[in-house]
Amino acid sequence: MELTAGNPAWPRTNGARAAVRGAPDRAGPARGSLGDRARGALLGLAVGDALGAPAENMRPSEIRRRWGRIEGFVSDDPAGTDDTEYAIFSGLLLARHGSALTVTHVERAWHLWIADLDEGPFRGAGFSERGTLENLRRGLAAPISAQHRHAWSDGLAMRAAPFGVFAAGRPVEAARLVAVDGRVSHDGEGIYGGQAVAAGVAAAMTGAGVTSVIAAALSVVPMDSWTARSLRRAVTAAQHPYPDRLTRERAVRSAVVIGGYPWTDLAPEAVGLAFGAFAAARGDFRTAVLTAVNMGRDADTTAAVAGALAGALQGASAIPRNWADAIGPVRGSCLPSMRGYHVLDIAELLTPDETDERGGDERGANERGGDEQARDHQALSGPPEPAASVGNAPVPGTAVRR
Repeated sequence: MELTAGNPAWPRTNGARAAVRGAPDRAGPARGSLGDRARGALLGLAVGDALGAPAENMRPSEIRRRWGRIEGFVSDDPAGTDDTEYAIFSGLLLARHGSALTVTHVERAWHLWIADLDEGPFRGAGFSERGTLENLRRGLAAPISAQHRHAWSDGLAMRAAPFGVFAAGRPVEAARLVAVDGRVSHDGEGIYGGQAVAAGVAAAMTGAGVTSVIAAALSVVPMDSWTARSLRRAVTAAQHPYPDRLTRERAVRSAVVIGGYPWTDLAPEAVGLAFGAFAAARGDFRTAVLTAVNMGRDADTTAAVAGALAGALQGASAIPRNWADAIGPVRGSCLPSMRGYHVLDIAELLTPDETDERGGDERGANERGGDEQARDHQALSGPPEPAASVGNAPVPGTAVRR
């Protein structure tokens, strides 16, 4: 895949759609490498999204009546939702601009890829995304475009994982970048939710333990925020001893869910449930995702976030083979402009210095941290234009970490 410099992140295909993947390549980067964790984070997001989609907006009792306990895909044709498509959207934008990303870049991409296109009703989009589209189409600009009734939604949290992948080992930078993205569509708790997820994934990308991942998430949001309180309550509830998993799930859910509130896409609630599931599973991918799914509410988003955290921590090999193989290129059901992209393409774009398969040396994110932060600061004075390598295809105009 090649990205053109003119459009922030558009595939150059000489008139044809860029080549896309089918089932993911299991012979990818070495286990535990940066590339393996990147694939785990974004494939984990997509798997969680697809597993949770049928249970979205349902109560645990409704899930049990219909399926018993969800232990895998309950659809013959599993697919992700707007969560995966918006994550790809943000990943492409981040791959183009890197640490030089600005609100202007984000707003322009919303117009080019979504708001200015006349391609259907954007089915499945959340309230925050619909409110943002309405504002942008009325001619409003960021941050005013985020002034709608759902700026506190989990729409930023669901697309935050790519920022943690890009800023591996740098939770503060991941939180800064996702906030830049979020200013077009979110405010307040909606921004904090995205920052917590991005920072948690950034910590997990270096193999930090579960406790350190949670600490990284809490370190980038105000401690007296609703998001921080919800996250702490969920994690605390998850770590108590319980006689069985159902009792544990009930305790985590009760710690953060606002009973009787009709909307399930509250960022503090969804992020709390996702981190609670991650903590309850002690980072195990399968357990984390299924815990999130079976707690219901905004199950596709909570499972997507839990999957991104656990996938980044354990790598792609931790994802059950049949789940990973079910993830194909996105269908563009919500964002037609994203049709045909695979999350693994985004993982490669965001980790262009991964050299396991090419015989080079991979430097750890912690080793690169100081130099990269200095370069990130310098990059703010103007967009860099180095060429990155994705496989054998150059990616002009992509800001990379070197």
